[in-house]
Amino acid sequence: MNAKLPLSIAVATGGHTAAVKDGTAPIAGVEANFIEVKPIVGAFRRMVRNVEFDVCELAPTTYMIARALGAPFIALPIFVMRRFHHGGFVVRPDSGIATPKQLEGKKVGVRAYSVTTGVWTRGIFMNEYDMDSSKVNWVVDDEEHVTTMKLPPNVSHAPEGKSLAGMMASGELQAGFTGNAGIGRAGPPTGNWNDRGGAAAEDTYPELIKDSAKVEADWYRRTGIYPIHGTIVVKTAVLDKNPWVGRALLDAFTKSKTPYLEHLKHSEGGTPEDVRYRGLMPLLGDPLPYGMTANRASIDALMSYALQQKLVPERMPVEQAFFDPETH
Repeated sequence: MNAKLPLSIAVATGGHTAAVKDGTAPIAGVEANFIEVKPIVGAFRRMVRNVEFDVCELAPTTYMIARALGAPFIALPIFVMRRFHHGGFVVRPDSGIATPKQLEGKKVGVRAYSVTTGVWTRGIFMNEYDMDSSKVNWVVDDEEHVTTMKLPPNVSHAPEGKSLAGMMASGELQAGFTGNAGIGRAGPPTGNWNDRGGAAAEDTYPELIKDSAKVEADWYRRTGIYPIHGTIVVKTAVLDKNPWVGRALLDAFTKSKTPYLEHLKHSEGGTPEDVRYRGLMPLLGDPLPYGMTANRASIDALMSYALQQKLVPERMPVEQAFFDPETH
């Protein structure tokens, strides 16, 4: 019997990934060494800066930037986090901002310019609401995962000692992203994620896009785009020698999510992710679709948004950006 291929793997634990991590849904032919990194964005940085793992969850925008700069890993169409992005963006009541177009000339807080949440929402505002992103003053309070990327001139860093949460409360920012992508935290991604620094709660600010869930559903029906977040990347050296690993990973993650989706159909409550995915099932069916075919519209949209926002120098052919296990 052939020995299994040892691989180091860093993936966040969720209802849909738990069976892969506990071995209930084994990765065929692989001896998996799962490495816990909390929060998972810490693994993103270790992967793009040091290529520390054989297999790693990674924010797709961070991945596209790193890949464009020659990173020795490639993504699989396994997207372990999903959400829509018309919501999750708030404005100060005294800002006078009623539409995305009115963000032009204003200061807007986002954790980092390349954070995937920001890229999706900016792309939607640009392509659906005619916002010129180059005319918005984007204020960040964190490093970019890929330290060598060049930021556009309309991106500035929050002053030393200030957080986006505090700047929003004081009126130095007129708008911002909620949660870990913006004003929902005051600390860096290595810790203190829930330290709000005494700032006003983010839910005291009104959402810019009203009735966002309905707007998102209408947008999805029209475009077929369901924003992708965490993707799975694998070292190219591993796939060059063992192309079967791609299919083994896809099969394992697919098997792992199956009982989770059944749980969502028949259960109430649960984590915020459970509630979100369960709520999306009437619209989407499977709220965690894997594979190139099911995700092509979403992949194409994010690649277009990354280029529009000057995060990558050119649009990479999708065959270079993703390893499709079903064709290898």
